[in-house]
Amino acid sequence: MTNSFKHKLGEGSYGGVFKRKLPDGRLVTVKLMRESKGDGEDFINEVESISRTSHVNVVSLLGFCFDGSKRALVYEFMPNGSLEKFIYKDKPLDPSSNLPWEKLYEIMVKISRGLEYLHRGCNTRILHFDIKPHNILLDKDFCPKISGFGLAKLCPTKESVLLMIGARGTPGYIVTTYRTPAKFTRAF
Repeated sequence: MTNSFKHKLGEGSYGGVFKRKLPDGRLVTVKLMRESKGDGEDFINEVESISRTSHVNVVSLLGFCFDGSKRALVYEFMPNGSLEKFIYKDKPLDPSSNLPWEKLYEIMVKISRGLEYLHRGCNTRILHFDIKPHNILLDKDFCPKISGFGLAKLCPTKESVLLMIGARGTPGYIVTTYRTPAKFTRAF
């Protein structure tokens, strides 16, 4: 599936992320999921949730494919990578990688708008459950886009309560008030 993928952008628990040029010249990001022996729940969650969205602060899914246990998601390319590299730098004294406070504030506001859209603006509300700097991608103008929907839960708008059993998310970023089992109401 990735025989000609040479430019690896990163690796996560889900698999690898590659930069790819399409025949029409567009750059895209391909997220290759690790081979799955089960039903590929993370893949299905991500496709179901992200394909229902259309917001300037949510990354756009351009396509997906699966071949047996191999699965890939194709997203718009974000040339500035994740917010993580601007917050947790390997070279903290490198002034070229610093973002001014005004830009960080603008990023925070736009992430909040994206979350509000997911919680209130979609026909089917989406709870992300893994908001962290690694899952905030930045386009060429540093406009943030929420990504990483593998742990997301879809909530039909008619339902006012969602019951969760088991923790969801990355340790250190899980909302501490939501311990297992948890009830999520319309207030989220």
